[in-house]
Amino acid sequence: MTRAEFMGRLRRGLVGMPTAAAADIASDYEIHFEDGLAAGRTEAEVAAALGDPDRLARELRAEAGAQRWHQEKNPSAAVAAIFAVLGLGAISILFLLPILMSVVGVLFGLFMAAIGVFIGGGAIMVAGPFAGFPGGPLAAILAGLGLMAGSTALAALTAILTIWLVNGVVWFARLHYRLLKPALNTPSQDAA
Repeated sequence: MTRAEFMGRLRRGLVGMPTAAAADIASDYEIHFEDGLAAGRTEAEVAAALGDPDRLARELRAEAGAQRWHQEKNPSAAVAAIFAVLGLGAISILFLLPILMSVVGVLFGLFMAAIGVFIGGGAIMVAGPFAGFPGGPLAAILAGLGLMAGSTALAALTAILTIWLVNGVVWFARLHYRLLKPALNTPSQDAA
C-alpha cells in the first residue's frame, strides 16, 4: 500500500471527527511516513507497520468519543461515545447490543415516567384543592408535592444510571481496544 492510499483511507475513516483533531491525526501519520522514508524504509513497509488504516480510524474515533464523553458529560457526547464504540465493529458488541438496547429502553421509560408523574403531581397540587381532593386542600398540595419530589428523585436516579451505562460502554471499548492492541504505539511507531 502506498502512502497516498494509506492516508486517503485514514482520512476517509476520520470523517465526522472535529476537523482540527482529524487534521492533527493525519499530520502525525504523515510524520511517521516521512521518518520511515528518511530511515530508508519504503512506503509499503511503513504502511504495513502502521496497520490497517480503516481499523486504525475506527479505534481513533472510539478513543476520541470516549475522551469527549469524559470532558463534556452531556447527551450528545454520550451518543457520540456509544456510536464510536459500535464503530469498532467488535463481534462482542453484537452480543451486547440487544442487552444494551433493552437497558436504554428501560432508562428512557423511567425518564418518561418521571416526567409524567411530575406533571401529574403539579396538576394535583394546583387543581386538587379546588376539585374536592379527598382529605382537603392541604392533602392535595402535599400529595402533589410528594409526587413531584418522587418523580424528581426517579429522574435523578435515572440520570445516574445512564451515566454509569455510558461509562461502562466506554470502559468496555477501552478494554476491547487494549486487548486488540496492547499499546497505542507499536514498535514501528516508536522507531519512526
